[in-house]
Amino acid sequence: MPSVRTQVPAAKRRRISPPESESESDASAPENYKSSFISSASKWDLEQDYEQRPRKIKKQKENVRLPVRTTEGWIEHKAAPEEAQVEDDADSDFGSEDEEQTVVEEEVMEEEPKIPARQQILEAKEEMARIAGLVNEDPEEHISSLKTLAEIAASKNTTVRKLALATQVAIFKDLIPGYRIRPLSEEGMTDKVSKEVRKLRAFEQKLVSSYQAYVQDLAKLAKSTGSEESASIATVAISCACNLLVAVPHFNFRGELLKIVVSKLSAKRVNADFVKCRETLETLFRDDEDGNASLDAVTMLTKMMKSKNYHFDESVLDTFLHLRLLSEFSQKASYDSVDKPEVQRYHGKKIKEKREFRSKKLRKQMKERKAVEKEMKEADAVVSHEERDKIQAETLKMVFVAYFRILKERSKKLMGAVLEGLARYAHLINQNFFGDILEVLRDIITIAELSASAEDHDSDDEEEDDDDDDAPERNLTRESLLCVITAFALLQGQDAAKAANTLKLDLSFFITHLYRTLHPVSLNPDIEFGAKSLHLPDPHAEHTIINKVNVQTTIVLLIRSLSSVLLPPAALRAVPPIRIAAFCKQLMSISLQLPEKSCIAMLGLLNRVAKAHGKKVTGLWNTEERRGDGVFDALKTEIEGSNPFAGTIWEGEILRRHYCPTVREAVLGIEKKIMEAR
Repeated sequence: MPSVRTQVPAAKRRRISPPESESESDASAPENYKSSFISSASKWDLEQDYEQRPRKIKKQKENVRLPVRTTEGWIEHKAAPEEAQVEDDADSDFGSEDEEQTVVEEEVMEEEPKIPARQQILEAKEEMARIAGLVNEDPEEHISSLKTLAEIAASKNTTVRKLALATQVAIFKDLIPGYRIRPLSEEGMTDKVSKEVRKLRAFEQKLVSSYQAYVQDLAKLAKSTGSEESASIATVAISCACNLLVAVPHFNFRGELLKIVVSKLSAKRVNADFVKCRETLETLFRDDEDGNASLDAVTMLTKMMKSKNYHFDESVLDTFLHLRLLSEFSQKASYDSVDKPEVQRYHGKKIKEKREFRSKKLRKQMKERKAVEKEMKEADAVVSHEERDKIQAETLKMVFVAYFRILKERSKKLMGAVLEGLARYAHLINQNFFGDILEVLRDIITIAELSASAEDHDSDDEEEDDDDDDAPERNLTRESLLCVITAFALLQGQDAAKAANTLKLDLSFFITHLYRTLHPVSLNPDIEFGAKSLHLPDPHAEHTIINKVNVQTTIVLLIRSLSSVLLPPAALRAVPPIRIAAFCKQLMSISLQLPEKSCIAMLGLLNRVAKAHGKKVTGLWNTEERRGDGVFDALKTEIEGSNPFAGTIWEGEILRRHYCPTVREAVLGIEKKIMEAR
């Protein structure tokens, strides 16, 4: 059997002898270097070498911070001790940049002074007082200090920011001139002017730029973000804007200030800032002589009302009642046109002014003189009567636009304020627009009557209306009374002679409605309380009624309506006797259940009626002088069908025994007037 040999790999042999060729010597060079390095390393002194190596020691930073004075004395800031750091060669290459950044950040944080808030406020006060003194001393020289004030106003301290905003208002009110500064064009910048003019121009341009930046800052701060600090700063910003708008309404950027005020008035929430803005507009309307600021404000208010879909507080509309055009403007207008002043005529022909002969030289001189007078007026900022009338006419058109749009939209919350405004502006409304207004007023009264009848007969509808919390509550009786007042104010506001001849307005609908509402109104327990009266609600009532029409009480509106019906102007005093008798009988009846003050006011009205129309109603106080046949019907809805002359005023006998002596004297006064009229 053949023997089997196993193959075992031979051991690897290494050549120890040096190579014979050059290539072999190059390959063995690393082996030679390693052996020489190992033989020499045994002779090194590593510790001595490490000790002699240069070290990286961070130098201590010099203390350059100034001492601070506090209540305890002067305090010097000491630099924090820094330990020397020794780094190895191996560690110095890694992470050195990150460590340097952290060290720099720590140094920056340490450089910020940690001054107490009270100390910051004191230092800011001293600095602002110093700047204000410099600016007051020489405004043209120190006008650049306004930028320093703006930087102080950007402080993180809330109190410092408020003080800076208020300080800027006081400084700007002193610096702003009595004219508007217009921006210089490129040609104006290159014109050759004197040194004084150039200095004045530079001062004006810096003032305008600083004022613009300040107004823009106020507009940003006025928008509160919800936090307490931002809300307090917003209050200060709004107050500053209001002060500037009242003090310098003629200066630049008036529109930006008006935007701040109008945007605050558009809010549904009525707070102190809202009241401040509303009072500012009222003051602006009263004090505006030329009318430009009033026109801008009314235009912005009208746009705001439309953008809000007429969902805003009714007191905003009441600001229109403070416009000076109510007493100064004399022309008639509507929402789209203004009547031109009438031309004097004689027998239907225009009266031409007698022309004076002027030579060519004289006409040239007059033309030059007019040009000089025009420039002088522009320099003095004087507005002519013609220009002011034109501005007031545009303002009146915008007011009527707001009123008529609200009437068209039938806004429930604003209806009373609109009717009150129309009654005040009745003498300025164009006669051609009377028909449309009266039609709207009839619709309002008709809706009020239908709503009143629905509440009496349909309780389900009433419950559904009460469940709607978003629907504003209305007092339809007050609105109907305002409609009657407005309808008669339209007639009485015109020229009496022209109104009697040209106007053919049928107001019998309003008179009949007023007659029907006398008894329900007299039974109202809140007849002497207005929308804003301090009246405690009934604890047993399920729903508390809050009047949101206007501030006048119901009895005042009732007496105003009755005065319009029974005591018209002298040129229109053609009241039928049956109307006088029916109203007198009903008024004496409702006086029995009216409160004391309301009863006194009603008897005062009857006293005036007896003085003016005593002969027409003497039969009501004498049973032997009855003119009518039949029976008096006090519940009749029509005046003619009530047959007032068939009854007598027996209520006077009860009112003579009234507990109030003033009421007793008023009744005796009425009877005395009737006896004198016989």
